[in-house]
Amino acid sequence: MADYKSYLDNLVEGKPVDNPFLDFMGLQVEEIREGYARLSMEIRPEFLQGAGNIQGGLSISLSSETAAHAVMTTLNPGEDMVTVELKNNFLAPASKGRLIAESTVFKRGRTLIIVDSIVRDEQGKDISRSSATLMVLGGK
Repeated sequence: MADYKSYLDNLVEGKPVDNPFLDFMGLQVEEIREGYARLSMEIRPEFLQGAGNIQGGLSISLSSETAAHAVMTTLNPGEDMVTVELKNNFLAPASKGRLIAESTVFKRGRTLIIVDSIVRDEQGKDISRSSATLMVLGGK
């Protein structure tokens, strides 16, 4: 099981963490607090598909990673998590600038956690919305 408290503390303090996906996607942590996370990323040219917009899976990855970080804040020592479902609606295209994802834990049950996420561009335009269900592993 991961030590999520130390991981999140180090992440918020800007210290190195063992999460290569953050570096790969260029994800920046903007805020993390109990049941909430906000991460962002710059749309890079290699993220665009043939029509010149960000490839949808990358927007979903931003949403998913942000949701996971919101859930990490609710886990007890000895608990881990895994995503069991994620549903996404694309609302508008994006082709440049920064995307900001905000995720909020909607319901934290004993074994399932439901998280709502929204991805917006820098102007505040809604780009996508998702709902994820994560399962709590381990614990008491």
